[in-house]
Amino acid sequence: MGRPNYLFLTGKLAAAPLRQVVSRLANSLEFDYAIETLPITVAALLTTDWIARRLPQIEPTDRVILPGYTRGELAVLESLWGVPVERGPKDLRQLPRHFGQHPQADERLGAYDIDIIAEINHAPRWERQELLATARRLADDGADVIDLGCDPGSIWNGVGEAVRAVRDLGLRVSVDSLSPDEIRAAVNAGAELVLSLNSSNRFLAEELEADWVLIPDEPAGMSGLDETIDFVSSIGQRFRIDPILEPIGLGFAASLGRYLEARRRWPDVEIMMGVGNLTELTDVDSAGVNTLLLGFCQELGIRSVLTTQVINWAQSSVRECDLARRLTHYACQMGVPPKRVDEQLVVLRDAAVLRDTPDEIAALSQALKDANYRVFVSEQALHLAAHELNLSDQDPFALFDQLLDTKPSNIDASHAFYLGYELCKAEMARLLGKNYRQDESLQWGHLTVDEPDRHRLSRRREAGTDNGPPTPSVRPADAPDSTDEDGMSGESEAPR
Repeated sequence: MGRPNYLFLTGKLAAAPLRQVVSRLANSLEFDYAIETLPITVAALLTTDWIARRLPQIEPTDRVILPGYTRGELAVLESLWGVPVERGPKDLRQLPRHFGQHPQADERLGAYDIDIIAEINHAPRWERQELLATARRLADDGADVIDLGCDPGSIWNGVGEAVRAVRDLGLRVSVDSLSPDEIRAAVNAGAELVLSLNSSNRFLAEELEADWVLIPDEPAGMSGLDETIDFVSSIGQRFRIDPILEPIGLGFAASLGRYLEARRRWPDVEIMMGVGNLTELTDVDSAGVNTLLLGFCQELGIRSVLTTQVINWAQSSVRECDLARRLTHYACQMGVPPKRVDEQLVVLRDAAVLRDTPDEIAALSQALKDANYRVFVSEQALHLAAHELNLSDQDPFALFDQLLDTKPSNIDASHAFYLGYELCKAEMARLLGKNYRQDESLQWGHLTVDEPDRHRLSRRREAGTDNGPPTPSVRPADAPDSTDEDGMSGESEAPR
């Protein structure tokens, strides 16, 4: 079998850097290639229909790779050329990673064997509709079981009705209570799991059919757990044990040791871990904590975790646990560290930062033919580039003052707002170690919210041209600028 052959399509501005990247890739991955430079300045507004008109035939190849921003149906080109066609990354510097992906990785990453029990704390205090809406949201985020947390010291007379209402949503339900009355009402209404059972209330296992979480009589040790396990086992009831995770400063390390000891003593018993004592009681973002604890559970064969979302920094714990259980399952199954597998839990900083250098930005500004502003981030500063314009400063306010010093003719309030918005994102990206792409949202892992186009549409009405020299314009990076062959508009976006 010979070396694979790939055809890369690009625009004029990106042709040279693409050739450098592909040349290195071809040497390391051993493939042959060709690069077709289309008659368009920048490739970000390419469409498959336009490509089909401009390039009805291609040289023999195994696969065609389009710029990542190409819009339209790939089937148009596949039927025309008779070979597979795919979109590459939006940033050509991500091509090495694009070629490192394996088609089966996503399927393997999706597998998991840890159940998430999401607790609604103080459930008796919630209005019914609010309780049900929260249950739906937790399930959408990945919860397998909705746990109704009761208030210690009082009896919730409506627990049975609440259990039935949540079950009517098609959701599995557990109840968190030590009260025999609440437990009876919940189980009779359909709760399948009870948290928790110890020597004080284990008699309930004789009268109710459920799955029981068995806990020690004292949180700081294992006292009474043996007897409760023996008791529940003797009557044939389903159960799992929870040695209880303690907060940092109150026995955290020792409590981890109890989970290890429990697995050694009872190798075949199901174990549950309540991770909230760490995520809720530690001044730190919860994603890393959840991932570490889910990794511990995965390696130890702990097949269920209890979590909650009360404190503000843990408001996405259920989603984090869902992502973490898949990530850690993949790592353990493949025997590899959970690195460069899935970046949805990388929230504050980006996994890899790609910065333009000042020299690269200067070269780009010399190649630009229009006056639309592009915003860039280098390690040292923020940059504004356009035709015959290259400004930079560490301070976005100073950078904007530089722009005003050039006496631009059309910086009105809305123009200034647009540039201010983009410079704010760029500054945030520079300070936090994130990638910046004009007119796109910063990436916050699973918390990313894509930017809508509607707040840029007003800029398009400013896109008129005259017959004289180009005047500065602050149209967004996806607005048309100059016109190339066939009347196809180029774009003001940086090369991809």
